[in-house]
Amino acid sequence: MSDWKYAYRSFYYETAEPPDDIVMPPAETALLVIDIQNTYMEVDPDPAEAERWKPFRARMNKVVIPNTARLIDECRGRGVEIIFARIACLKPDGRDRSLSQKKPGFNYLLLPKDREDSQLVPELTPGADDIVVLKTTDSALTGSNLRLLLHNMGIRHVICAGIFTDQCVSSTVRSLADESFGVVVVEDCCAAATAELHIGELKSINMIYCHVVQSEDVLEFLDAGAR
Repeated sequence: MSDWKYAYRSFYYETAEPPDDIVMPPAETALLVIDIQNTYMEVDPDPAEAERWKPFRARMNKVVIPNTARLIDECRGRGVEIIFARIACLKPDGRDRSLSQKKPGFNYLLLPKDREDSQLVPELTPGADDIVVLKTTDSALTGSNLRLLLHNMGIRHVICAGIFTDQCVSSTVRSLADESFGVVVVEDCCAAATAELHIGELKSINMIYCHVVQSEDVLEFLDAGAR
């Protein structure tokens, strides 16, 4: 296991006691994969922008997507519910989007649900028994029927993976924590635009809203819950 009990600590928790061991019964646990969609893997036609985003795409291709695919397989084999959340509006003109996705700038997102760029990346194609929720908000919990699904299935623990660490992942984690779910964020299955943003947000949410762990840790938690 990693040193997750001491890693990614902010000022608030620098001197705190280590947290208790995490035990996640597979039948009460869901893996939530957030917004790993085609649109974010497209190379910008502007060479300067393409270069600026090159480290992000490299992390996605070399680390996040392969690790997430492996984690999905491991979780599925242990009986964990697999849930995908993706940004997708129901109206072609996007008038059903929340205000945060209508504002100008990076977060302006017009992704009609059937368009190719709004689909999940091919490496993470959902299985027949997996759940996919659509959202037009940052938080997957407030922007979909995810809350109801989790409660109906008796889920108490949520494993979070996806992008962007400092945006939709963070918003979802905070919402889940407010609803009293036990949350872990899988560092090696997440990314932000830069490493600095990624690490900074992990420190902000760790120990307060979730525990930041590695994919290898998650398997230990699930195996402990199955004993």
